[in-house]
Amino acid sequence: MHAWLCREPTGVDALAWTELPTPTPGAGEVLVEIHAASLNFPDLLMVQNKYQIKPPLPFVPGAEWAGTVQAVGEGVTHLRPGQSVACLSGTGGFATHVVAPAARCMPLPDGFPAVDGAAFIMTYATSHHALMDRAALRSGETVLVLGAAGGVGSAAIQIAKAAGARVIAAASSEEKCEMCRKIGADAVIDYSHQDLREAVKALSDGKGPDVVYDPVGGDLAEPAFRSIAWRGRYLVVGFAAGPIPALPLNLPLLKGASIVGVFWGEFAKREPKANAAMMGELAQWYGQGRIKPVIDRTMPMSQLPAAFARMASRSVMGKLVLVN
Repeated sequence: MHAWLCREPTGVDALAWTELPTPTPGAGEVLVEIHAASLNFPDLLMVQNKYQIKPPLPFVPGAEWAGTVQAVGEGVTHLRPGQSVACLSGTGGFATHVVAPAARCMPLPDGFPAVDGAAFIMTYATSHHALMDRAALRSGETVLVLGAAGGVGSAAIQIAKAAGARVIAAASSEEKCEMCRKIGADAVIDYSHQDLREAVKALSDGKGPDVVYDPVGGDLAEPAFRSIAWRGRYLVVGFAAGPIPALPLNLPLLKGASIVGVFWGEFAKREPKANAAMMGELAQWYGQGRIKPVIDRTMPMSQLPAAFARMASRSVMGKLVLVN
């Protein structure tokens, strides 16, 4: 097998395409031939030694992937060789093969391509957990999605629409805003040219959004929170802009609003039954055509450094997927 090996997390330039022995799955594990692996922002942070989870060295980055089971270890009964699966294993995806915990593998139904499978779990699970569980989104409410053209943002648009909400999508260019319109956003804001707070006020008849979905942080956080409706819920999803904002605590007091943390990975660990039910619902929605990953482009696995460069440039719309 071959894999992009990180011996020292000093950046993308330190990764090397390396031939390694093909591993054998142990108890509770599966060996999977990888067909597709998507890029997520934590993948970039991990090879830069900037992520909160620091895997033992050396490691193969690539949190999310899809492929075909080649062999199963002792005790694995729900998966079989030849079966298509998707997995969020945290590492190992930027390779031709990987051994992963069988419990983390999601069987893909017929008609679920590997490219979509590799771009599915992290973004849709995060957005569903955020909107439906943490925010208790109701039909008829208004959702403001920041960073709406990214992976989690585009998933949030689709999930909010599937739940019957009105969606205001905010993104950093007209091209990205147009993509948001195409996947269902009711209104868009190009915050590179528009004042976010004034635009939200105009698009919500002065009421503000009931829910703010924020995977961006940085300078957008405070104007977004100042725009929120009475009893609004502000979802802290991530900090793609870099800086972690500090919100004045008088704002939630004055708005009767809630600041709600979203940590899907911990939810999945602590509440596995609820997480499994959620993933089942998401797979059903995919089959019904209600949600579908937005794929920016596919690139050969050999072009991982170029893929990382495109991600770092903030030009990706939806998910970028590497294929073997």
